[in-house]
Amino acid sequence: MNALDQWLIQHESSLRLAVFLFVFCSMALWETLQPARAAHTPKRVRWLNNIGLLVINSFALRLLFPLAAVGFAQFAQQHKLGLLNNYAIPLTIALPCSVVLLDLCIYWQHRTFHHVPLLWRLHRVHHMDTDMDVTTAARFHTFEIMLSMAIKWLIIIALGAPVIAVIVFEALLNASATFNHANIRLPAKWDIPLRLLVVTPNMHRVHHSNVQTQTDSNFGFFLSLWDKLFNTYHYANASQEQAIQIGLTSFRQHPWRITTMLANPFRAAPKTK
Repeated sequence: MNALDQWLIQHESSLRLAVFLFVFCSMALWETLQPARAAHTPKRVRWLNNIGLLVINSFALRLLFPLAAVGFAQFAQQHKLGLLNNYAIPLTIALPCSVVLLDLCIYWQHRTFHHVPLLWRLHRVHHMDTDMDVTTAARFHTFEIMLSMAIKWLIIIALGAPVIAVIVFEALLNASATFNHANIRLPAKWDIPLRLLVVTPNMHRVHHSNVQTQTDSNFGFFLSLWDKLFNTYHYANASQEQAIQIGLTSFRQHPWRITTMLANPFRAAPKTK
């Protein structure tokens, strides 16, 4: 392992936190000054519960998964596990390829969580939010977060992604999820060229619709090309996007309460929005 990898592993948590806080604060300020939609629930109430769930999830991950994704990439590298760790591929090729392939895997994971009933029970907690802002990006059930980490381990070990690629991807995933969940007003002249490459808030807002055909579209988190490539892309113009009702129709009773979020997967309900 080279000196750069060692330094990055040492400071990975701080670097990722710094990127997250910068994007979170920037988007929070933007959506306060120029919100895309009016809120239905007081921000203080939603933020307290959504961020509370984030704290619980962070604690659970530290407790049950002491080896994070970057640590697992280091383990795979040391033991020559995975495709890229067994071939002399230059980092200039391995890094972008790993980031793109990891993003592809996240797309398919997300799509699978929508279509497998047991997994949807976990993931629907994310879609229960009747408003959408930067804190929605952190609103996932604890069991989904743990399962996602286990899946990420399997992907990293199969791919043999370089440590630096996993660090870059983790930072990009957190930053892009925070960006595309933000309740920011993004003019079409910015949104249309941006979504040629990345998932924008206008694009992802369709995914949080209460209409099932819209919810089961636009699964990407970072790169927008996967939805276009696999025929899950749904475009809504400005007026159509404004008409979308955010959140699941089946679960609109106190969807912001942390106790409701944690208990929801154990409640029977149809997937119909």
